[in-house]
Amino acid sequence: RVSIQDGFVERFVERHVGPRPRDIEEMLSVLGLSSLGELVERAVPGSIRTERPLTLEEPLTEAEVLAEARRLAVRNRVGRSLIGQGYADCVTPAVIQRNILENPGWYTQYTPYQAEISQGRMEALLNFQTMVADLTGLELANASLLDEATAAAEAMALCHAAVGDAERNRFFVASDCHPQTLDVIRTRAEGLSWEVVVGAAEDLVPDERLFGVLLQYPATDGRLFDPAPVAARVREAGALVVAAADPLALVLLKPPGEWGADAAVGSSQRFGVPLGYGGPHAAFFATREEHKRLIPGRIVGVSKDVTGRPALRLALQTREQHIRRERATSNICTAQVLLAIMASMYAVHHGPDGLRRIARRVHGLADLLASRLESAGIEPVHSEFFDTLRFRVRDVEEVRCRALDAGINLRYYDDGSVGASLDERSTAEEVKLLAKIFAGREAGGTAGGTASRIPPALERRSELLTHPVFHRYRSETELLRYIHRLQSRDLSLTTSMIPLGSCTMKLNAAVQMLPITWPEWGGIHPFAPGDQTEGYARLIGDLEGMLAEITGLDAVSLQPNSGAQGEYAGLLTIASYHRDRGEGHRRICLIPQSAHGTNPASAVMAGMKVVTVRCLENGDVDVDHLRELADENSRNLAALMVTYPSTHGVFEEAIRDICDVIHERGGQVYMDGANMNAMVGICRPGKFGVDVCHLNLHKTFCIPHGGGGPGVGPIAVKEHLRPYLPGHFLLERREGAVAAAPYGSPGILPISWSYIRLMGPGGLVRATQVAILNANYVARRLEEHFPVLYKGKNGLVAHECILDCRHFKRTLGITVSDIAKRLMDYGFHAPTVSWPVVETMMVEPTESESREELDRFCEAMISIRREIAEIERGVADPRDNVLKNAPHTAEMVSADAWTHPYSREKAAYPAPWLRERKFWAHCGRVDDTYGDRNLFCACIPPEDASASVGDLRAGAVGKTAG
Repeated sequence: RVSIQDGFVERFVERHVGPRPRDIEEMLSVLGLSSLGELVERAVPGSIRTERPLTLEEPLTEAEVLAEARRLAVRNRVGRSLIGQGYADCVTPAVIQRNILENPGWYTQYTPYQAEISQGRMEALLNFQTMVADLTGLELANASLLDEATAAAEAMALCHAAVGDAERNRFFVASDCHPQTLDVIRTRAEGLSWEVVVGAAEDLVPDERLFGVLLQYPATDGRLFDPAPVAARVREAGALVVAAADPLALVLLKPPGEWGADAAVGSSQRFGVPLGYGGPHAAFFATREEHKRLIPGRIVGVSKDVTGRPALRLALQTREQHIRRERATSNICTAQVLLAIMASMYAVHHGPDGLRRIARRVHGLADLLASRLESAGIEPVHSEFFDTLRFRVRDVEEVRCRALDAGINLRYYDDGSVGASLDERSTAEEVKLLAKIFAGREAGGTAGGTASRIPPALERRSELLTHPVFHRYRSETELLRYIHRLQSRDLSLTTSMIPLGSCTMKLNAAVQMLPITWPEWGGIHPFAPGDQTEGYARLIGDLEGMLAEITGLDAVSLQPNSGAQGEYAGLLTIASYHRDRGEGHRRICLIPQSAHGTNPASAVMAGMKVVTVRCLENGDVDVDHLRELADENSRNLAALMVTYPSTHGVFEEAIRDICDVIHERGGQVYMDGANMNAMVGICRPGKFGVDVCHLNLHKTFCIPHGGGGPGVGPIAVKEHLRPYLPGHFLLERREGAVAAAPYGSPGILPISWSYIRLMGPGGLVRATQVAILNANYVARRLEEHFPVLYKGKNGLVAHECILDCRHFKRTLGITVSDIAKRLMDYGFHAPTVSWPVVETMMVEPTESESREELDRFCEAMISIRREIAEIERGVADPRDNVLKNAPHTAEMVSADAWTHPYSREKAAYPAPWLRERKFWAHCGRVDDTYGDRNLFCACIPPEDASASVGDLRAGAVGKTAG
């Protein structure tokens, strides 16, 4: 269906797909092809192409999809949710919502692997790390994790690795931790054969099998108690202590690092990030410096550039889990960057004094509520608390009815008590109403609101957020300029294409993004009653159905909140299936050499043993070796993990045979769906032998990367695996949770729902066809300059191609990193560098890039090849040349001194389009090894901006604010 307005047919697909029809014809002619259909026939094996079109609704226009999203949204009732349990409503400062959350200059950035064009976002993340380190009283914080529950599970793994004793296999969780955190920990522990013990923290007697303890601070029902004696006993027994903490409470409470915690985790959601029915939210993770090699996720650190000035980079990358493969203790290879930036800017916006005012006001209102009810004869279960109270009432149902009539959601405990968690939006009038709901009548007078319910031993004495960045930007004018200053230092899709192979940096259309800031989507608590979330239920059901149809599978879980979490959830589903059939001994997982490193890491986390399958010279899986390994392990074979199209950017012809080999020996086939952008509408994994696959909604289905997160990695499964999909205490299957919220990060699901509804079945096919066309066009234009390493049967690639740069290093000492840095001078982000093959580039243009942009990228690469040729011919100095010195900053080319043998113009303006628009790298080439040798992961003191990083680190040891 299309809309006719004044004779104009509006089709969103024409906005989403970059090349115009005439461009497509000419690009096909370059390939010697006559149509997109012929391209697909030659690139995609006939044995796997779909036999019927997608059964999806016809496309909507932009106006129609917004109207439909609005009709769904109003079916959500935004009540006042005082449920707590790790989620609190808050106020997103408008300057942050408008200039970060709704700004494509922030949300379309890629992961900051190319440091020189990612300095702004990494400064914001350094602020986040400093904020977390200050709040927790620990030396080292990472750049965020997926949610509080998975962060706690990661902390459990850190404890086990830090203790280093395989005989210790017991992890203790305090019974007053958030239930969703306990559920995720149990799921993680089961795959690793660790025992989870739940009990009262005060009663814990550590034994020789204990390796770690998790304490909630404050407890899930608000209780405050001094955890120092418990921590001391645990550490004396050789185990580690983890605190799951509330960041706003830590403004007033003694930091975990000061009472003996070895690590602290939590969610930064209440620092300005909407509830979003459970996500996305940035979890935090902090630990002591001695565990820096074990901390999961990414860390931003300070190094220096070629001029000696401090510059930021991702630190300790060799300890990233996807590099360590099956030796990993985690599969985390991402973060919640966009949300962490929002939380850090919330702290910058308010500063320490503002945070104290908010925390004291919330605590004062909690005291006021307690006082009013105490005067009415209703005593709180716990007399010491921060913002959460729990009361025993005579008639729970009466309280529930009065609360619902008032539009308020409370927390109802199994023992009949009722809880309320106050937050930044609470008021004295709301407290008055709550007192009436609990007491059934007007309760109390004006007493309360001024006393502290925090025990003196737990009051915070140490300073926080002492760095000037948290004091400087009090006016909106200054904060606005700071946000835009940081944004200008980062290359995003607003600047140019980001042609990263396997990462699909495609258009995130504004119309798809609009609904996520509507309060009907953003203002819903994840544990709100079902009759208040009917809009979400319909949207989630629709999206699950659409993804099932697209994959050719039968059931979908949207709970995994990253691609790696999808891998993990998929393998857990397979493991549960085998175990339920009495074949729990099936624990062998076959994984090709070419797999992304998170694949083996996920398999190990799911309790499987990895056996590696060789690949042939052309990159394909060695089917003979696969068959040999499958025979050797037939009794214990659990699964094969295969990426399709392959990691090498081609459609392997033998995929059906590969699936048959596994099924014939009782195993299941898991497909890594990172490359699904090459298959939507053309082939359906469930129809060529796949039992389970994950999808990256942040790639194929248009959720933006956000500088390294948010992500959504749902899994689709065959019918026989449906009963083993991830569970949650709010779902039919109550066990097996892999994320804190039942639907992971549902606040951004309207983006993918909108994309599919806008494209319709024909538009999705068109997008896939053009994604394949654009990749082959780039490959053909560049192959005489940079050989294409792998091609399919008919000389074509899938949706990405690998350019071979290895000979440049062998003959000239020019590395693929030199080429990547030189691309910055041309205004481009580099393709994926040195993966899956060292000294190569993997290019994925996606369907959203126009022919003009593709040609501009190709011309840049060809120009760089000419610059390499100048070195080959002896025209350019082999050491002092434009590649070795790239990127060239504005400061470098405008300096009085210029000692290089090439001109400033050649350095800065190597292509004609740069005269019209030039993106400058903010710093010169960053010294990676220096930053790792001198690890410093907090804000740089302004007075030390020109100091050496070693001096900075020496001055920062033992301090949390730098």
